[in-house]
Amino acid sequence: MMLTLVFPLLLLGGAVLAAQSSVNGRLGAKVGVLASAWLTFVIGAVVTFLLVFFFEPAHSATLFSVPKWQLTGALFGVVYMLAIVFAVPRVGTAAATVAVISGQLIMSLLVDHFGWLDNDRLPLDPSRLAAIVLLAGALFLIYLSNAQRERQTASA
Repeated sequence: MMLTLVFPLLLLGGAVLAAQSSVNGRLGAKVGVLASAWLTFVIGAVVTFLLVFFFEPAHSATLFSVPKWQLTGALFGVVYMLAIVFAVPRVGTAAATVAVISGQLIMSLLVDHFGWLDNDRLPLDPSRLAAIVLLAGALFLIYLSNAQRERQTASA
């Protein structure tokens, strides 16, 4: 039951991230990378505050009582946002998204394999290695397509 809800939700989240990347990339090209990222975080903070205020149930821990290393996840969102807003106007949404997904896949496989960040260990196996190879192939093909288009534009 839970899987039938989780995977469509994740697919929706991925689709929204790709759309956000494209929108923020275009906005960043017009108003600047930092201004676009700033707007995203301000709007996100306001919406999240309202959701937490009205819908978040009480928990035994607070942001002040959890191990401090767990708060670093918030900084990673900044790195992602700045990278994507900078990259999309230069390489396109597809190439930027596949590159981000490749980075996510490689890091998530390392986190799983070594049990980093207090996660359970899920060893790297041949099917997980195949996923890396296939995603690297997708990134390479998109890069080739972009390079071919760039050559055609330059010669026209």
